[in-house]
Amino acid sequence: MFTPDRSRKMPEITHIESISNMHYVFGLPRPKHPLVSVIRFKDADIKEEYHNVRCSFGMYCITHKDGTQGSMKYGRNSYDFQEGSMLFIKPGQVLGYDGHKHPGEDPGWALLFHPDLIRKSELARSIDDYSYFSYDISEALHISEDEKIALNEIIEKIETEYMQNIDRHSQKLIISNIELLLDYCTRYYDRQFYTRTNINKDVLAKFESLLKEYYSNEIHLEMGIPTVNHCGRELSMSPKYLSDLLKKETGKSAKTHIDDFLINEAKTRLLNSTESVSEIAYGLGFEYSQHFSKTFKAKTGMSPGSYRELN
Repeated sequence: MFTPDRSRKMPEITHIESISNMHYVFGLPRPKHPLVSVIRFKDADIKEEYHNVRCSFGMYCITHKDGTQGSMKYGRNSYDFQEGSMLFIKPGQVLGYDGHKHPGEDPGWALLFHPDLIRKSELARSIDDYSYFSYDISEALHISEDEKIALNEIIEKIETEYMQNIDRHSQKLIISNIELLLDYCTRYYDRQFYTRTNINKDVLAKFESLLKEYYSNEIHLEMGIPTVNHCGRELSMSPKYLSDLLKKETGKSAKTHIDDFLINEAKTRLLNSTESVSEIAYGLGFEYSQHFSKTFKAKTGMSPGSYRELN
């Protein structure tokens, strides 16, 4: 199957824009529906010319790998997929295939749907809320046998709907089932976050230490205020996954944690130094003192100068 790969030193990217093109890549007959398809990996045999080629898909892709031997690569990370795992890929993401799979080996599936399928639906407006489409491969969803059964039932309903004669209800029912599948996956990710609470607390401690070291090592003098992207890279996580993990554990996103850390640092400097507000702003890594003042007031309800005077 295809797996995410963000390496910058790979060959030129091949663009695969349609479901029909994807069927060709997988060595399958033409799709029954131009905008949605379920591919069964046991029936697929990716054409040799697409082995070790970087591809950019023009569609959403949800894959369920079930017991495949070997590891998948995504940037610097790799993951062992001997147990069932799910990946969520959005249009424009660059993917690579390692060529190790043969027909009949994998009972898993891939749900493909083109943005045009959902463009006029409510799902088009809400699909970006499913943040796991931006997770890394090491942050894949692991599902239980019962969860697998529930998702397979939805996949079969989608298949049945586009395999029969298309009528005016078909598109709505297909989209409804896709949305149902996504909502179940949100629930299963919540369960995964919950069952890994000890690991999550360790990540929270590392995140807080990272922010302290960012300033003690004076990284802010070169890079400005810390960003979620920077913190994610340092903790080997995607920014979306880090933010979702922290929100499940503490109720606050990674950006909110960073803002709270900056405000606490600012309060300490306002009350324990004679630095001007501008000097404190620049000392924290803000490019503009007005941005600092606006952030401080949004968090505390008063300007930095007013806070200093009241205390």
